[in-house]
Amino acid sequence: MTWLQLRLETCPDDVPELERLLLATGSVAVTLEDNADQPVLEPGVGEMPLWRRTRLTGLYPADTDMTAVLAAFPAGLLEDARHRVEILEDKDWERAWIEHYQPMRFGRRLWVCPSWLEPPEPGAVNLMLDPGLAFGTGTHPTTALCLGELDSMDLDGIRLVDYGCGSGILAVAALKLGARQVLGVDNDPQALTATRENARRNGVADGSLVVVLPDGADIAAWHGHAGVVVANILAGPLIELADTLLQLLQPGGTLLLSGLLVTQAPELCEQYAPRISLEIVAEKDGWVCLRGRLSER
Repeated sequence: MTWLQLRLETCPDDVPELERLLLATGSVAVTLEDNADQPVLEPGVGEMPLWRRTRLTGLYPADTDMTAVLAAFPAGLLEDARHRVEILEDKDWERAWIEHYQPMRFGRRLWVCPSWLEPPEPGAVNLMLDPGLAFGTGTHPTTALCLGELDSMDLDGIRLVDYGCGSGILAVAALKLGARQVLGVDNDPQALTATRENARRNGVADGSLVVVLPDGADIAAWHGHAGVVVANILAGPLIELADTLLQLLQPGGTLLLSGLLVTQAPELCEQYAPRISLEIVAEKDGWVCLRGRLSER
C-alpha cells in the first residue's frame, strides 16, 4: 500500500500544536526527528527536550484529500513549517513492526505481549495482542497511561465501556483484570474486527464482550449501568462526546479519559466540570490521563 506523508519543520514550541493537528486530520502515525544535527543528551527529571529544529512527519492513507488536510492548519503556522507533501512507497511495515514490538509491563500485574511471543511472566495477567489494522498496542503514551490506571483499579465484577476501542487492548485488559462485562464502541468496522479477534485470542468468554458501532442498538441498554467508562481518543471528540460518555456511567462510576496533551487538559476539565470533576492522575511524554467519579446522587 502506498502512503502520503506531510513533513513539517518547526521549533519545539510549535510541536504540540502541529502534532495535535496531524492527528486531528487523520494521520495514522506521527514521528519526530532532529532537523539540525543537534544531539539531545540524557534529560533531567521531568524534562522532555526537543531539538531546536524538529521535523514532524504525519503518515496518511493514499486516498487522503491532502488539500483538505492542509486547509485545517493555520496558514501562518503551515508556512513557517515549510510543509511538504510526499508519496511514500510501500514497504513491509507489518514485518518491521513485528521485529521491534516486545512484551511490555503496565502497573503491577498486567503484561501486553505480541501474540507471536511467549509471555515473560506466565503467571501474570497476560494480554496477547495483535492489533491488526486498529490503533492500540500499548506503545503510545495514552494507551500506556490507560493500561496503568486500569491495573491500579478494582475492576472485579464491574461493567465497563471502552469508547473508541481500537484494537480492543483496553477492553480485553479490563476483562482479564476482573471486569464482568465490557462494551467496546468504535466507528471503524476494522477496529471492531480487531477487538473481536483479540478477545478470541485471549479466551474471552462469549457474551462478556459486546462490540458495536456508535449507533448500535445495544448501547441504550448500557445507559446508567457502567461502573467505568474509558475513552482514549482525541481532545476534540472527548469534548463532543461528553454527554454520551457520562450517560453511560452509573452513579458513583469512574470516568477515565486520555488522548490529550497536558495543555489541553484544562479546557476539557472545564467542559466536564458541571457534571463531574476531573483531575490529571498520570502523565507521560506530555500526554495525560484524566480521572473522575460521578456523584452518587
